[in-house]
Amino acid sequence: MSTLISLALLVIYGGGIWKFWQGFERTPFDRSFSNRLKLSLLWPALIFNQSYRQNFTKALKGSPKRY
Repeated sequence: MSTLISLALLVIYGGGIWKFWQGFERTPFDRSFSNRLKLSLLWPALIFNQSYRQNFTKALKGSPKRY
C-alpha cells in the first residue's frame, strides 16, 4: 500500500514539473535554464507563496492571450 502511495505522489510531482516546465514562458520569471530548473523542482515547497502560486497557475492553465 505504501508503494502505491509513493508511486502516486511521484507521478503527481513529476506531472507538476512537466506542466510547469511546458508553461514556463507564461510566467514573468527569469528565463534562464537554472532558474527554470529550480522553480520546477521546488514547486511543492513554493506553492505556499501567493505570488508563485498565481504564476504556477498561469503556467499550468495558461492565461488567455490578449492582443
